[in-house]
Amino acid sequence: MLLEGISDFCNSASGLLQYLGYAIFIFKVAIPIVIIVFGMMDFGKAVVAEKDEEIKKNAIKLGRRAIAGVIIFFIPSIIIWLFKTVPAYKSEDFTVCEACLLRPSTDDCKEAAKEAKNKTAEY
Repeated sequence: MLLEGISDFCNSASGLLQYLGYAIFIFKVAIPIVIIVFGMMDFGKAVVAEKDEEIKKNAIKLGRRAIAGVIIFFIPSIIIWLFKTVPAYKSEDFTVCEACLLRPSTDDCKEAAKEAKNKTAEY
């Protein structure tokens, strides 16, 4: 009973999930660029100041930013992997959510939503 509501949610919110997928894609592209730019600026300041302490401090800061960037980059994949460990998630109803979040620019989201609507209409 509860799973029917979730599958209906995935199907009816496919447009919203697709926009969320675009936002995730933008973050996946923008965050590494921001990390590189800030790292270059920090190291540039440290090198100009010619202080070993500043260079070490900025290297640690860059390392933390890189780790945070990698974590943010893989969050959607980790979440989908966790959901796939749940047996009820493996049903075809949840493919709409996965397709819209991970592949928003392709037709996978629209096709998965159409297939889910057709299957719901058959029952």
